[in-house]
Amino acid sequence: MKPENKLSRVLIAGGTHGNEFTGVHLIKKFEQFPQLIHRSSFETLTLLANPQAFTAVRRYINKDLNRCFLRQNLEDSKLSSYEDLRAKEINHLFGQNGETPVDFILDLHSTTANMGITIIVDNYEPFNLQLAAYLNYMNPSVKVYSSGNSGRSHNSLRSLGRFGICIEVGSVPQGVLNADFVLKTETIIYTILDYLELYNQGKVPSLSNNLICYEYMEAIDYPRNEHGEIKAMIHPHIQFKDYEVLNPGDPMFLTFDGQIISYQGNSSVYPIFINEAAYYEKCIAMCFTEKRMITVE
Repeated sequence: MKPENKLSRVLIAGGTHGNEFTGVHLIKKFEQFPQLIHRSSFETLTLLANPQAFTAVRRYINKDLNRCFLRQNLEDSKLSSYEDLRAKEINHLFGQNGETPVDFILDLHSTTANMGITIIVDNYEPFNLQLAAYLNYMNPSVKVYSSGNSGRSHNSLRSLGRFGICIEVGSVPQGVLNADFVLKTETIIYTILDYLELYNQGKVPSLSNNLICYEYMEAIDYPRNEHGEIKAMIHPHIQFKDYEVLNPGDPMFLTFDGQIISYQGNSSVYPIFINEAAYYEKCIAMCFTEKRMITVE
């Protein structure tokens, strides 16, 4: 490993969505006890990304902060909502041309969907995949989700870093602390920091090259009537069944008058973010993924 490839600065961000308390309170803990995230070979910074939304116990004030980091949007002076201005401020601080540019961003999130412990990678950057594979090796219950096909690699907060991943945990209600998921998230954070330390020291262990990855295919909306109103719910058969196979013909939605709407696709898929509360406004009932075995370089 060449010295210039070493990581010099790492950012841990929480509260990108103000009503996801797991990340917010871990950031507050790390700010109170910085020795917990101190590692000798790099600097670790923390960020409470959307403080106004946290105070208001809302996902955002004007718009979703985690969709505000497109390069052209950061450079557009006409975009002046609270979250647009906050994104520009964060970019000014931590972006690649910022005051303290970071090499790696770890963004902490929670979901109302039953995602367990999920590591989200936004691309197949070998560094991110190697880290994801290591986390899965250390804790086989960790799932790895590749969101690259959804465009998340361009507009998320973590896209500001050279490298970056997201920890997504759930099911956790909005505006609620769940001690189990807080502790599990904290453990993974320390494991990631220890891995980055090993990376800088050239001591990353050799692992299997194979990794099961759930790759984004498409977002699925709820069935709607002619007025655009939701006319069916997630079927009980798949509620809380994130990462479980959905085969053609399986129940998918249940209308308010009791009719079953089945999955009509040609191949089996693996839904995630099933019935995520924050996605109702985005017209997303779930995201279909393809379960793949990928080779990690």
